[in-house]
Amino acid sequence: MIAPYLDLVHTLRQAFPQPVSDQVHDAYFVFSFLRALDQLDAMKSASPLLGAPGTLDYEAARKSRIEENPSSLEQVTQTLVEHLSGMFIWGHPRAQINVIPPPTIASVIGGLLPMIYNPNLVSDESSRQVAVAEVEVSTMTAALVGYDPAQSAGLFTFGGTATLLYGAKLGLEKACPGSGRQGHRQRAVILCSERAHFACLSVANWLGIGQENVIHVPCSMENEIRPCLLESMGREILKNGGKIAAIVATLGTTDHFGLDDLYAIHDVRERLVEEFHLDYKPHLHADAVIGWAWSVFNDYDFAKNPLLFRHRTVRALAGAVRRIRLLPLADSIGIDFHKTGFCPYVSTLFLVKQAADLELISRRQEDTPYLFHDGHYHPGRYTLETSRSGSGALSALANLRLFGKDGLRSLLGHVVSMAEILREQLEGHAATTVCNRGNFGPVTLFRVYPDGIDTFGVLECEQKDVSYRDQLLAHNDYNRRIFQLVQEDALKGEGVVISLTDCYCESDYGEPMVALKSYILSPFAEEQYVDAVLQSLWKARAKITADPQPPRSTSPPGSTTGHPNPWARDGRRVAD
Repeated sequence: MIAPYLDLVHTLRQAFPQPVSDQVHDAYFVFSFLRALDQLDAMKSASPLLGAPGTLDYEAARKSRIEENPSSLEQVTQTLVEHLSGMFIWGHPRAQINVIPPPTIASVIGGLLPMIYNPNLVSDESSRQVAVAEVEVSTMTAALVGYDPAQSAGLFTFGGTATLLYGAKLGLEKACPGSGRQGHRQRAVILCSERAHFACLSVANWLGIGQENVIHVPCSMENEIRPCLLESMGREILKNGGKIAAIVATLGTTDHFGLDDLYAIHDVRERLVEEFHLDYKPHLHADAVIGWAWSVFNDYDFAKNPLLFRHRTVRALAGAVRRIRLLPLADSIGIDFHKTGFCPYVSTLFLVKQAADLELISRRQEDTPYLFHDGHYHPGRYTLETSRSGSGALSALANLRLFGKDGLRSLLGHVVSMAEILREQLEGHAATTVCNRGNFGPVTLFRVYPDGIDTFGVLECEQKDVSYRDQLLAHNDYNRRIFQLVQEDALKGEGVVISLTDCYCESDYGEPMVALKSYILSPFAEEQYVDAVLQSLWKARAKITADPQPPRSTSPPGSTTGHPNPWARDGRRVAD
């Protein structure tokens, strides 16, 4: 008699990829995946959603328990597919929600293959050629952004927040040597712009720097950090005996695609070092998780324009590159391939200009007695993570090979062209105005107004005139209602899905200014879908004109299901 557990083991073996070639089982593996894809394909429609949105039933989820007996692979697959019901299709041209692109087929394969064989990038002992892929991507990207590939180094990590964490940690070790072992006993700060990602606060919290030691420097109307204020605020910190752990320059803010001037920031850093005779240089980290991709235009001939972009697109691309080409001035750079590199989550690269900097956070061999006994590449000596998947590195490698410079140039140029067309149309109507007019990227912030508002001067009044406070708040509510109506239609398969940010900036008198947001990143975007944005807005305005009183919410207090699309309200990165 066979023991029951052995019977189950024999059955469950069929649920694993076979360790030796088995053409029948390999066909079963492929068929299982294809069946899941077929089921997903059946959920597609004209709507930018898979299936129907449905209600997110967290109460039922909390009652879930593991079953006593195994389920079949087919049953599990069906359950997994059902959990994607209501998911946004980022590649749909009517999905203009946030900085989330559709992944390419090549990058999906790049992410899938390591999932089958489970390489761990802690060392080349456990990852072999996948470790080589990490070095390939790091080197290719370093050369692309302008670093010396022979001097720099890179590692894949768990998102843009992690790149900020690594940058700030290196800076902390430079400013407060030995803090990793003894702890830091001096006040250390992170300087960043008021438009910097909230991850700066998260990093300060987790590193023990303290959120109150994140110093937000005011921005210009172009959403760039003000170097003069950065210098004066940095000087004040140093005068009072504090240390500057890191200066964060943002190269592509989430809401505005604002681009800080790295040359000016670098110059400020150098002057502070000289003035205060610092025995360290504050670490300069470029949060370029969005803007890095524009590096493909560093050597593009804008005068000849061989790819024949529209004139406004050429201007926008050149305007972005004047800032992006300064990335080599940064000591480290954060790069998200799962944003403007069209890879699946998570594919994030932390690049450091001088590989020797990583020794500041390296572990001693005696602390890791069970690792690093073979091979030549051991990033686990200095990475926060011991377990690191190879999926991000292979996904990125797939797209760098697939696109080449001209391919990525074409994709970025196309989405910027579509955004430029949208901005032209919004500026051409009396009821709408663009909030980030100087923006060079694929994101458009705009406000919609009722009849009778002078949209040529309303933004300035809302921004500067305190007597306009009530109108500003009323217009904020108006735009929130426009957003809700547009979303309701989008979830029915009509119109487009856009975002809303509760505060794209503050007025001079301290009130948040709401804006609607279109973030075009789909390679399938065409002018007809830009027109659809306007059509959705006019339909929503007509509904409000017919029924000026907003409907009462039927959701109970604290409900997680009252908003049709809670992801669209964050105004920041969706899942970093």
